[in-house]
Amino acid sequence: MDKTLFSVITVSFNSEKTIKRTIESLLNQSFQNFEYIIIDGKSTDKTLEIIKSFEKEFKRKEIYFTWISEKDKGIYHAFNKGVKKATGKWVSFLGSDDFYLSNALENYSKEIFKIKQDIDLVYSNVEVKDRKIIRDIWTWKTFRKKMNIAHVGAFHNIKYFKKYGLFNENYKIAGDYELLLRANKKLKSHWFDKVTAVMGDGGISNDNIIEVYKETTNVKIDTKSQSKITSKIDFYIWIVKYRIKTIINEITR
Repeated sequence: MDKTLFSVITVSFNSEKTIKRTIESLLNQSFQNFEYIIIDGKSTDKTLEIIKSFEKEFKRKEIYFTWISEKDKGIYHAFNKGVKKATGKWVSFLGSDDFYLSNALENYSKEIFKIKQDIDLVYSNVEVKDRKIIRDIWTWKTFRKKMNIAHVGAFHNIKYFKKYGLFNENYKIAGDYELLLRANKKLKSHWFDKVTAVMGDGGISNDNIIEVYKETTNVKIDTKSQSKITSKIDFYIWIVKYRIKTIINEITR
């Protein structure tokens, strides 16, 4: 068999309600030159039981499947464990409440084989709540201000990690944004206009959205993608807009 093209990594913790659908979406792929790695954070529910139940099916389909379950220091520590185990040319991170459409990897493989230049990131469109589609295209002008691309299920060239390093484990929320900002305007990305994945409900909630923006602001400052003053101004403008939107929503209920 040819060298593994894709490594798909899922990080889980007490994901018994959603991980079955995530795993099944990998088993149902029309393109099967990939390996699947699950990094579990020592789940105490039925997550491990569900993971184990799929081992025979992956083996039957001759798809390499491995998993570990141990305590970690956060999602980016777990991501790094997965990257260290990956042998594919391209690496993706699929949440334990997200799932791929059945032709996702086939579409990614077709796009990658069409690309003639060395690319850092290949991404597509992602469906989120209320059937909304994230389909923004990467430009440095926008990306330096906010994480505007659909990162769920996107594929990173393994060479990118060798050049720029692994995820910064000091971050809790915006580590994926920080990773891609390291390349600055030199990031080479390729987008194609197809929905390949569906994001679950484990994304940004109203309870932690301010923390998300705080950490995003720190990321922009730490990577020097924007000046400290500009980043702080952007943050406070967003706070004002967010508060106004919240008030309006309360009034119109």
